[in-house]
Amino acid sequence: MSSNTLKLILVIGATGAQGLAVIDKLLAPASDGSPSPYAIRALTRDPESRRSRELKAKGVEVVKGAFDDFPSVAAALKGVYGAWVNTDGFTVGEEKETYAGIRIFELAKQAGVRHYVWSNLEYISKKTGYNPLYRCEHYDGKGRVADWLQAQPSVVSDTELSWSMVTTGPYMDTLYIYMFGPLHQREDGTYVFASPVGSGHVPMIALSDLGFFARYTFDHRELTSGKDLEIASEMVDWAHLVDTFVRVTGQKAVYVPQSIDEWFENFTNTDMPVAGERVKGDGSTTWKQNFSAWWALYRDDIITRDMEWVRKINPGGYTLETWMKENKYTGDWKPLLKNMEDGKLPGINKERVSTL
Repeated sequence: MSSNTLKLILVIGATGAQGLAVIDKLLAPASDGSPSPYAIRALTRDPESRRSRELKAKGVEVVKGAFDDFPSVAAALKGVYGAWVNTDGFTVGEEKETYAGIRIFELAKQAGVRHYVWSNLEYISKKTGYNPLYRCEHYDGKGRVADWLQAQPSVVSDTELSWSMVTTGPYMDTLYIYMFGPLHQREDGTYVFASPVGSGHVPMIALSDLGFFARYTFDHRELTSGKDLEIASEMVDWAHLVDTFVRVTGQKAVYVPQSIDEWFENFTNTDMPVAGERVKGDGSTTWKQNFSAWWALYRDDIITRDMEWVRKINPGGYTLETWMKENKYTGDWKPLLKNMEDGKLPGINKERVSTL
């Protein structure tokens, strides 16, 4: 396929874990083996970063900008067919993320973009009747944008803009970091998975499956226009997580249930703000406040998924077991998230976790 006939997709959030997975799927050959119909333009604050250089090596056009720098967004949107928009509330805070999500859509409309895809999370405050127990900042920031987006027209034509949403969740790949992965290995080799999730379930999405649904959404514009695709790879409880880990790895492991307060004692600097840079105005809670609500959502099974529909659309999607097997998961940590790689997350209280 000629480069002149490819559909150019702007990916916002391109160098994050999600953006990298989405780009890989958009560039992959079609299911019939034909070349991908897409070319990628990536928006990033640092076009010379390690991740940016890796994207360039894949043939991605990398441009300098940031999702809250609207002149750079407007420039990046020129000439594109579609946009995958994943804003980062952990950088700018809830208040600014809400505005940015709305403003980027307006800029896309002005630029003549045909398909705008919003990477979404549930508007949890609205979903729970504004119960403060579940007010999770990085969910509400995206969810308010989605709520607004549903009031906008979505028209599939060669001249109009259609929108779609893909509502994701915690990455299954987060097993590579301390949020889901084991916090400690005892002297006898037992891995300790400690969590305040109780008997609740987390709608884990493997990054590869998230990329699949991004590609599916762009491939099926008419079918997904004006729709919210709520996705997951598997609804995971921690007893199942530990049983699967033991079965796949042959290692010993235990699940140590903790209260929210006990879990936060495993870490240092939990009073740090969720958004530590480029924040204007109010709207940034602390890491502890935000993730107290985040765990409560899963503990109380507030979020559900239609897994029958998910499996129908993506029959080759991961389960927890197949993900562990394919990735040869051992419980070791990796710098999955860009914020983790940049040292912007709380640290481990080694003295505390050694007692688990």
